[in-house]
Amino acid sequence: MERITMAHGAGGTAMQDLIVKIIVKNLGGSGAEVPLEALDDSAVIDNIVLKSDSHTVNPLFFPGGDIGRLAIAGTVNDIAVMGAKPIALASGFIIEEGFPISDFERIVKSMAEACREAGVYVITGDTKVMERGTLEKLVVNTSGIGGRTEALERNIAEVRRYRPFEARWLLDSNLRKGDKIIVSGTVGDHGVAILSFREGYDFGSEIVSDVTPLNNVVERLLNVGGIVKMKDPTRGGLANTLNEWSEKSKIGMTIYEDRIPINEGVRAACEMLGIDPLEVGNEGKIVIAVVPQKAEEVLTALKETREGKNAEIIGEATDEFEEVVIVTEVGGRRILVPPVGDPIPRIC
Repeated sequence: MERITMAHGAGGTAMQDLIVKIIVKNLGGSGAEVPLEALDDSAVIDNIVLKSDSHTVNPLFFPGGDIGRLAIAGTVNDIAVMGAKPIALASGFIIEEGFPISDFERIVKSMAEACREAGVYVITGDTKVMERGTLEKLVVNTSGIGGRTEALERNIAEVRRYRPFEARWLLDSNLRKGDKIIVSGTVGDHGVAILSFREGYDFGSEIVSDVTPLNNVVERLLNVGGIVKMKDPTRGGLANTLNEWSEKSKIGMTIYEDRIPINEGVRAACEMLGIDPLEVGNEGKIVIAVVPQKAEEVLTALKETREGKNAEIIGEATDEFEEVVIVTEVGGRRILVPPVGDPIPRIC
């Protein structure tokens, strides 16, 4: 009998296969504007964007954040990258008996701080306690809704100045030949921060998670315009995001290895551990697809923000081939295959 493995929750091809063959097969068919079957960052019905996330990060506290900040940022970002404005959140707590109340309050206070940064509130939720030993400390679910904005409408109008564009939202299937790919900063920080702290590795410098709400940055970029898709590259990292876009948009990509920003500490850690930093999850970065005529303007606006100061244009969509192809630093080419799962489990 087949069993669920850690790979089934790691964001790569194993998880996608499980979702499509079990979840979508049995729960799909809603008729929503952006339904479950689309497997986008969030769903859309009647101009309302809906998202739900559950968080099982280990450890609960890590350099740069904790499970509470992660829970708020993760849901806010998934709503924002669809082009919507996050409006309100709900949160559910499943707590193991014996969990310190002081730690629980610390986590809730962290959630409140992240809410203030994002300009949202938790307005409802649920709390359950399970017997000691039946749960590992704490699981947090955060769900949220967002609404269509004038910034999104202006952005779409700007895209249509340069090419046909039928979509009403920023979807994985929106990319076309020539669209430029931008990453908002160094990749792999969150996953490596979790791993190094959890396992006690010393890589010579402290690596800090990038976990942060990005909805204000997203709104700034939408006001520049020309964006066809955005995504926060969480589980499966940049490699998974680019392959999802390529598959759903039926387009290839050329990505230049030397343009991908990677923190030197993260690079060294990944080399030591035999991990590809492009497959490591992030919680405070955005990957952006934009029409070529607006790419430099979007990049400039991004670099003016704290969250996007290390942003770079890393490549473009192409019909030369169907895969995501990395041009190496020495000029060679290799296919960037989709990961089976994130090489670092329990990071969100």
